[in-house]
Amino acid sequence: MAYKVAIVGAGGIAVSHLEALRQTDGLKAIALADISRERADSVAAEYGIAAYTDYREMIEREKPDIAVVTLPHFLHKEAAIFAAAHGCHVMLEKPMALNAAECDEIIEAVRRAGVRMMVGHTQHYIAHNRAAKAIMEEGRLGQLVMINDARHVPYYRDTRPAWFFEKAKAGGGIFMNLGSHSVDKIQWLTGSRIAQVKASVSHYGTKGDIEGSGIAWLRTESGIPATITQSGYTVVPRNETELIFTGGMLKLATGQGLWISEEGKYVEVPVTKEAPPFVLQFRDLVRYIEEGVEPSSSMEYSRSVVAVVESMYRSSETGTEQRL
Repeated sequence: MAYKVAIVGAGGIAVSHLEALRQTDGLKAIALADISRERADSVAAEYGIAAYTDYREMIEREKPDIAVVTLPHFLHKEAAIFAAAHGCHVMLEKPMALNAAECDEIIEAVRRAGVRMMVGHTQHYIAHNRAAKAIMEEGRLGQLVMINDARHVPYYRDTRPAWFFEKAKAGGGIFMNLGSHSVDKIQWLTGSRIAQVKASVSHYGTKGDIEGSGIAWLRTESGIPATITQSGYTVVPRNETELIFTGGMLKLATGQGLWISEEGKYVEVPVTKEAPPFVLQFRDLVRYIEEGVEPSSSMEYSRSVVAVVESMYRSSETGTEQRL
């Protein structure tokens, strides 16, 4: 018998989840909800599932086993708590919530309801990232000494939904949306949480009240220093993480390629193709439900990512280093 899955929100990321559900044994999409009737009907018709305009009504009527929450950031807390209170296990898109305090409310509600929840930190499931982590754990490059992560993307494009440019709804700009990926990647690759943060952001965007660029210096609990540099203005697109060891280097372009240093130059590392990241996420959620094996993107871990981003903003505002 398959777990019944309902999707809360019908934006672009919802389609990624629906495609993954088609490829995941033991899971079956049954319904979708979105405030836009036209969008809900269109996506639901494509996947042969029921359409709703109110996710509360959907959950109460359909009684899904799992709710996948893909709403704008400011609605994560409300939807996750409602789903948990109605007996649903939850797959929640990242970032977990607008701030750490909201994350705490979600965690308390999920524990009270006795259900399982994980957050969709896809960095853990991308083949190139997993190959880089395997090389790191082998130890053949020696001691890791630093990480430089750079992400440049045209952030103010017209196709990005308007709520992304409102801090009250998004929680922040490029650091909250894309920087959370970088924080997650650094913590997951090193197996160590961020302990110190010093950051600066800029607000030269063409719309909204969110930051359009930022640079942060971080140190993990294990003592590894790292930098995150991100810009969303007029840029040459880039998404690279450089890892420097005592015996060599790795260059990781997530979703594109992985290179290792040999005799002073980079050589591409063959990466074995795996199941799509969203499929692997769902497999971990099912394992968590059935066997109690907590995924790496657990509630507490995902809260830590949000807390780091909050510290970046606080550091920029105060001009001081923040300790977590």
